Amino acid sequence: MKKLYHFLGHQINGLFPFLYPMKNVFLKFKFFKGFYYFWSDYRKYKKAYKKGGAFPLKLFDIYPAYYDRFENAGNASGYYFYQDLWGASKVFKSGIKKHYDIGSRVDGFIAHCLAFTKVVMMDVRPLKNEVKNLEFIKCDCMNMSNIESDSISSLSTLHAVEHFGLGRYGDPVDPEGYLKAVSEIKRIVSRGGNLYFSVPVGVERLEFNGHRVFNPHHVVEMFSGFDLKEFSAVDDRDIFIEKADLNEFVNSKFSCGLFHFIKRQTSL
Repeated sequence: MKKLYHFLGHQINGLFPFLYPMKNVFLKFKFFKGFYYFWSDYRKYKKAYKKGGAFPLKLFDIYPAYYDRFENAGNASGYYFYQDLWGASKVFKSGIKKHYDIGSRVDGFIAHCLAFTKVVMMDVRPLKNEVKNLEFIKCDCMNMSNIESDSISSLSTLHAVEHFGLGRYGDPVDPEGYLKAVSEIKRIVSRGGNLYFSVPVGVERLEFNGHRVFNPHHVVEMFSGFDLKEFSAVDDRDIFIEKADLNEFVNSKFSCGLFHFIKRQTSL
């Protein structure tokens, strides 16, 4: 019976994109084309196996992959791809031995950094996995009173602060949640410390309860007492622009602004 469930599961997995009503005609065409290639390859393998092979064909073990042959080798694009690569490269070049993070992607930026440094990650949601080099602190990052002022020399928060105070991730609803988080970030970063920060940028607005979109100049203003070392971005066309101009992203629809700040040694 388990074999039957396993078999049916594989078949449904292959059929689902075809059955889903919102999928377009082109995808359905790829299903029929993939279906043809699958059974053609099946017969070829069966014929070749008779001449010798270590893995025999078993009908109840077939796992149809109708669409993979039509896809690209991978997806080296998107806000998160460029953002996580940008952030991890910055941390790597800094040579820091212990990096702190607020709410960034574990399976992207954090994973990249774990290959070369220890990471202390903070998030309002729990993290059940235990991973080498990763320390996790569950906390509301709008109030990090348990962390000393001027104590963190390397901190990141990538595509996270725009959500604070909107309840999306179980955090307390607070219209000023993002400001409270920024205030805490400014407090805990040490003098001369690096801050890697990203949020959606463009025409400023709230899209409740998903996120906020910031005017890039507003982001710089929020981090008074910090110097902007670099602004890069992923624009609305999904193109990464290194060392971009803030003014070119004021009217964007939904770009990703990447800010590298350094906290000033002395306050003005």
